[in-house]
Amino acid sequence: MPAEQNIDSTHLEAAWRNITAWLAEYAPLSRASLLPPASEAEIEHADTLLRERLGFGLPAELGQLWRLCGGVEHQDIGADEQGEIFSGQFFPDGLLLAPAKALAPRLPGPGTEDLWGGAEVVPWLTGDDEDAPLQGSYIGARGVGKWSFEDNPVGTPDYPSMAAYLENVYRTLTVGPANLMGSDVPGIVWGCLIWDRPEGSWLTDAAEHWSPVH
Repeated sequence: MPAEQNIDSTHLEAAWRNITAWLAEYAPLSRASLLPPASEAEIEHADTLLRERLGFGLPAELGQLWRLCGGVEHQDIGADEQGEIFSGQFFPDGLLLAPAKALAPRLPGPGTEDLWGGAEVVPWLTGDDEDAPLQGSYIGARGVGKWSFEDNPVGTPDYPSMAAYLENVYRTLTVGPANLMGSDVPGIVWGCLIWDRPEGSWLTDAAEHWSPVH
């Protein structure tokens, strides 16, 4: 059966516009990383592949988001000599995957079993290499949750919808608390929004330039 969702398109689009407006003001390099909307052909191809290979359709919210932004392209950061900062990883769970890259970890290879156990979900965010993601965030009919090839591929949903996830991101950025969405908190470095834990930072050279939003 297709993955059906009752979506509120107004809420999702408003939350996305709020986040991108915030990025434009406070994290311009992250804002510049946004790609144009995906084409209808790309979105329809993704839906067709899912239906043919796994028997369910593209989650409606993901298709709607791709119509607003087709993914990200990291911007050059001259001050980042160690290559620690990726301008497009401005969500707590990483960067927005483009249609083809989102489907790559979800579709089983020819003659192989589905590592996702048939779950009607699609990955849409990852903090890993976007060409070979191993974990991140998924979207399905029951909402948004975390996925990982190292643990249980599909965890329990954390948010009832993608719109709710985006609204929580925006609330964290503007109202707080900083840890509303977990131990990683938002901060700015070299014009990029990066989520990190000040008490256990993964940053080295960039750490002294990273300033928390709250």
